[in-house]
Amino acid sequence: MTPDSFLVSFAPLSLPEVYQLADDGANGAVVLMSGTVREQTDGKPVIYLDYQAYEPMAIEVFRQIARQIRQTWPDTNRVVIHHRTGKLQIGEISVLVAVGCPHRGEAFAACRYAIDTLKHNAPIWKKEYWSDGSSQWVSIGACEIAH
Repeated sequence: MTPDSFLVSFAPLSLPEVYQLADDGANGAVVLMSGTVREQTDGKPVIYLDYQAYEPMAIEVFRQIARQIRQTWPDTNRVVIHHRTGKLQIGEISVLVAVGCPHRGEAFAACRYAIDTLKHNAPIWKKEYWSDGSSQWVSIGACEIAH
């Protein structure tokens, strides 16, 4: 069993905890990516986001991502993927991805692969709430929403 960590959580995510989970004595590098709620989308002021996930499937997608990382970068020591759900305010962390590897090149590439694949494959959705009172669901995962 790998020492990886996968989580979908209503509670705030912790940078120090995710870094610690990715840390390993065999690592020469830990790359950590933090996704945060930004204040605008395409120039439209955002007030907050609401994230929803199908948790069991999301965790399985996170496991698949870790397996794919190890197929491509076999020296990978740790993969950590944690994603928030619920109402998030501007500046709050929505996702943390960390990868620990012997070398920085592998760690950067694997971390980028993890976040890009997560955004494309995980059953996670967000609803954007804008300052003009409007809102819209946006797919960030496996289920595309037709407009």
